Amino acid sequence: MINCASLFIAMKKIELEISDIAPSGSTSGAYALVLKETEGSRKLPIVIGGHEAQAIAIELEKMTPSRPLTHDLFKTFAHSFSIEVEEIIIYNLIEGIFFAKIVCIQDGQRVEIDSRTSDAVALAVRFNCSIYCHDFILDSAGVNAEDLEPEEEYTEEVHGSGSGEKSNDISQMSNSELEQELQNAIENEEYEKATVLRDEMTKRGI
Repeated sequence: MINCASLFIAMKKIELEISDIAPSGSTSGAYALVLKETEGSRKLPIVIGGHEAQAIAIELEKMTPSRPLTHDLFKTFAHSFSIEVEEIIIYNLIEGIFFAKIVCIQDGQRVEIDSRTSDAVALAVRFNCSIYCHDFILDSAGVNAEDLEPEEEYTEEVHGSGSGEKSNDISQMSNSELEQELQNAIENEEYEKATVLRDEMTKRGI
């Protein structure tokens, strides 16, 4: 008979942080969310949808959409009723599908909500809470950092999806033109373009 207490202890939680978000070469329109253990070199790549990738990237880049996105709405709803997200946990991996749960606190009561991993991470960056996975998941699906493509290749893939001419056009823009283009992109909900513009502004120290 399996000792439940021993099983609980065996499933150690490992804290992760977002390392990369890049287009997935294996699936059209999908992205690879790469999570890295905070105290180690292993990375956990997870294929997510384009909309979820944008939702994560927008918050990481500190952009303000013209209208609230679904995850922003969830955050506002939660805060309105004094609900805080304590942490998210990637707790299982079955046939290549990751399972996650959102751990919420309200009036001292702890509740775990089942979630897609991409949605859980999108909320984690908004609530500034920790991301964890059980050690057996990282043992089975994690890879060493050197086995993945270099981060600069991911960056090139994200920002080089258009033509080289487009990239050159952005580099030739003045600071004021970049700021105006960024504002237009956000208002038109062109978040991928906004990310490229924001990165160019960051390079210039704007």
